[in-house]
Amino acid sequence: MIVVTGATGNVGRELVRVLAAAGEEVRAVSRGGTQDLPAGVPHIRADLADPASLRPAFEGADALLLLVAGEDPQGILSAAKAGGVQRVVLVSSLGVATRPGAYRHPADFEAALHGSGTDWTVLRCGGLDSNAFAWAEPIRIDRVVAAPFGDVGLPMVDPADVAEVAAAALTLPGHAGAVYGLTGPALTTPRERAAAIGRAIGAPVRFLEQTREQAREQMLTFMPEPVVDGTLAILGDPLPAERRVSPDVERVLGRAPRPFADWAARNAGAFR
Repeated sequence: MIVVTGATGNVGRELVRVLAAAGEEVRAVSRGGTQDLPAGVPHIRADLADPASLRPAFEGADALLLLVAGEDPQGILSAAKAGGVQRVVLVSSLGVATRPGAYRHPADFEAALHGSGTDWTVLRCGGLDSNAFAWAEPIRIDRVVAAPFGDVGLPMVDPADVAEVAAAALTLPGHAGAVYGLTGPALTTPRERAAAIGRAIGAPVRFLEQTREQAREQMLTFMPEPVVDGTLAILGDPLPAERRVSPDVERVLGRAPRPFADWAARNAGAFR
């Protein structure tokens, strides 16, 4: 039994679909409802911020896809181990390696995982293509995107690729103790991503460049200040390691990662 936390999110939803299609026994866990889950996949409502609520989800499981959420990674992992979990795949952040001061939260989860006594694999992701969902409403209403650093490129990764790497790490041998950096196949800029969405929906999308201050003010409404400042540093002045296209998706899956245009085409309906 494989437990997937965040099962209705961008990575988790894709992972549940991949595992179910492969005939794996999977249990979906999320705080919310069961939208978009494959037929026959059981769902348990639980919260990573409350490790005690996860005990029924972990009972009888042997593998776990874990997101960085809540403040008690030791409690989550202890509950998982008590339920029988022997293998954990953690979706973490590239910022653990490149900006440790700003990304202490995922670093704490990684440290707890290393001492958990389970087989583990860490997936350090850069920006996800699905971050562009934040543009959905202004594109639908005004065909416009506002974002900072319009011509700074980063190798954004498709959540479907993260999910497929996670599925391999959860079900196949050879991934224990690995730390994978997951990126897309090329650098893309916010301006280029907005244009790709425009092509996907068959309508031009206008790009408006925000100042750093404007973007910071907006991001502070839903992100902690250290993470906002770390994120803006990556978006505006990325380090060489943050601009590096990693070979790990291809190494694990035997194919190149999907380009942003592929994600935009699959999700065009969100922007129409």
